[in-house]
Amino acid sequence: MSLPKVRPDLRALEGYHSPQVSVDIRLNTNEAPGSPPAGFAEAVAQAARDTQWHRYPDRAATKLRTGIAQFHTAGGHNIDASQVFCANGSNEVLQTILLTYAGPGGTTLTFEPTYALHTHIARMVGANPVVAERGEDFALDLPVALAAIAEHKPAVTFLCSPNNPTGMVDSLETTKAVLDAVTDIGGLLVVDEAYGQFAPSTALDLLGEDVPMVVSRTYSKTWAMAGARLGYLVGPSEVVSELEKVVLPYHLDALKQAAGSAALNFLDDMDRRVSMITEQRGRVEAGLAELGATVWPSGANFVLFRPADGDGERVWQGLLDQSILIRNTSSWDRLDGCLRVTIGTPDENTAFLEAMKGL
Repeated sequence: MSLPKVRPDLRALEGYHSPQVSVDIRLNTNEAPGSPPAGFAEAVAQAARDTQWHRYPDRAATKLRTGIAQFHTAGGHNIDASQVFCANGSNEVLQTILLTYAGPGGTTLTFEPTYALHTHIARMVGANPVVAERGEDFALDLPVALAAIAEHKPAVTFLCSPNNPTGMVDSLETTKAVLDAVTDIGGLLVVDEAYGQFAPSTALDLLGEDVPMVVSRTYSKTWAMAGARLGYLVGPSEVVSELEKVVLPYHLDALKQAAGSAALNFLDDMDRRVSMITEQRGRVEAGLAELGATVWPSGANFVLFRPADGDGERVWQGLLDQSILIRNTSSWDRLDGCLRVTIGTPDENTAFLEAMKGL
């Protein structure tokens, strides 16, 4: 007897993961540096006590979607609940988009280096991912991007802003130019804003019911809820309706919906968290620059840098030896010698910078 073979196009595919190592200071996965407030934990506990566990959850996630729409409307973007799609982390949001608009044989377009799961998930659903290169400074090369869209006519084009792992933010003018090109070829533009609330601008300003663009967000970073695995997108209600046809029924459990709704009652806490992280980001950038590192400007909750001697492997191991874990990107395409550090608490950032001085 023998086990069945997996799909031929998946045989060489490796799973996406980052190291989970027991250390004193973990700055490798862009998590929030602290937990949500005690009031949030109690609200979720009360929701657990009130949940009718023998009943299926609200399939439409009505309360959660309404709350997210109100949150963005209060921020000046006039969003309706019908324009919000929620899922188990932004990765399931991306997967559902690709199943709906690309699928087997469909073409997707990314601009590297960028978030690896954009192409990884595309391959998983049987799509054909095409890659175009960013500029020497890792900013989006607009002429290259527009030429790639015109040539390949992708069903789905991805922009990641702030970009992971570089942290760079695309201007609204650049995003609009890409959107116009995507519109011309009848495609969909996905702007991945997992780190959007740390950035000075947002593609939400370009949304419209007749605009072929969606903006994806996550609760993992600014809301300090990585353990909940909750993400969403905002876009045309027609797109949301199509996604709802594809996603599995009752995919969003009752407690997760309640947690996402509860978080929206703690906006002041979220704002303080974002302010602290952006302030500390500047401190870490400055500290690394003083040590002679090459530092890329970041609009996210992390910083990409190359040590002065270019030996990322040595520095990464040296930090790990001191129980500090950051992301080793030195073997990634075009990121020779580079490392990515998540912004932690002030004390964690101090420990990181002091360790860097020693290295």
